[in-house]
Amino acid sequence: MTGTETLQETAARDDAPVHEDRLWIDRGWTAQVIKNEDDDGWAVAMYRDGEAEPALVGPWTMGRDKKNPKPLDATAFSTLVKTASEVIRRAEQHLHAQLHKRLTVNAEAGAIEVRLDIVPDDDDPHALLSAFDAAGDELARVRVRPDFALSQRSASAWIDADFRRPV
Repeated sequence: MTGTETLQETAARDDAPVHEDRLWIDRGWTAQVIKNEDDDGWAVAMYRDGEAEPALVGPWTMGRDKKNPKPLDATAFSTLVKTASEVIRRAEQHLHAQLHKRLTVNAEAGAIEVRLDIVPDDDDPHALLSAFDAAGDELARVRVRPDFALSQRSASAWIDADFRRPV
């Protein structure tokens, strides 16, 4: 272990699990019991390997002496991994829902599914507006601003304008 390397980095590099009262590193996760800065209690932070920010921070139970934290154990660690994984999964679902929207418009030619896929590129943010028929064949695709507001009205107007790029 070098002078600047943390115990977490050493364990991750060595692939060696660490099972201590206040630090568990195992199965790609690190649970670290920390002093709660807001009061006299304790908190636990869950980190996924390779991530600088915790996926989950929550209160941790005091030990019997009411001063020190309860030690981590296998059951608590498993529960924390499951909870942190769920938090990450929900955040990923939320981000996907924000970046990929779709709706169906009933047009003269039948039902048309309109999709808006936002590309959050730092250098060139944009979105792709596309239309698909009932068979799933792409009818049109245009590049639009990333803040394009997809609605029934805007989708219908785009279809009525023969899929010309909206202003």
